[in-house]
Amino acid sequence: MFGDTFKSFAINLDGLNGRNVFTCGDFISGRIVFDLSKEMRVNSINVSLKGKAKVAWSTGSSKNRRHYSAREDYFNIKCDILQHNAIGGGETVLRSGAHEYPFRTRFPEGNFPSSFQGVHGRVFYALVVQIHRPWHLAKEFRSELNFVSHIDANHPQLLAPLSASNDKELCCLCCTSGPISMNCRLDRKGYVQGEMIQIIAEFENASSRTLVPRATLVQTQTFYTYSRLSKRCVPKNLVKVEGTPVMPHRSGVWGNQMLQIPANIPLTISNCQILEVDYFLMVSLCIPNGTNLSVIFPLIMCSIPVCRPPA
Repeated sequence: MFGDTFKSFAINLDGLNGRNVFTCGDFISGRIVFDLSKEMRVNSINVSLKGKAKVAWSTGSSKNRRHYSAREDYFNIKCDILQHNAIGGGETVLRSGAHEYPFRTRFPEGNFPSSFQGVHGRVFYALVVQIHRPWHLAKEFRSELNFVSHIDANHPQLLAPLSASNDKELCCLCCTSGPISMNCRLDRKGYVQGEMIQIIAEFENASSRTLVPRATLVQTQTFYTYSRLSKRCVPKNLVKVEGTPVMPHRSGVWGNQMLQIPANIPLTISNCQILEVDYFLMVSLCIPNGTNLSVIFPLIMCSIPVCRPPA
């Protein structure tokens, strides 16, 4: 068996940074290292740098099930690290023992989405090593890479403050209970993973009910078929914070309410035709046995944090 020929196989990358995170234009280099248990004849060995997105989901019962899928290819950059020897039938004989081959390639420039693993699809980038032998299918080894798209939180549109307000009348049986209202502000729209969101809000409760202010960070994953004729949307509440209840005929204030963004969430993806990842902050006044009063702020999860001036 071909697999029994390899005692070990590894794709060792040279350290670009502490996390091996790559982006457009970055060079990627390393070594292919393997140990053979016996002699092996090969035509060639090559390395491919690939990027693509895939989605797939199903709907309906088992008797009436429909399947949806789509795929988007970004690039496939191939480089040869061992070409066949023209003498001797176009084959190279690799002796048993350790072998090591360096390689170097580069991510192309372009508007590619960040790596992502979702409920019904993913965006992934990988180094794929192919070993071609005479009269055999190519043997593949792969190593996935963490690719990050440049999303700069310092863009003027992402630094602009956000504000929103909402109000409604509450009823108690046949009687009007009184209006409630809220005014909320965020200092900006762009954030990075692990950062704190500062929420400023004023709540007015002229009703006879006790209301609880709450802020929730929500992620939505949306998957599309080609031409976006069908889609599947998956919302997920990531983290929330609740404030002091606002008593009847009283007001409440969030002067400096903080909500921390999880450190390991994916970046916003808006540059893929078959997959999107969006975020929004929902600030609500929670009404017992009623429909909450809410405002929604769309947010962008960025890869480049806000540059703050030195103190």
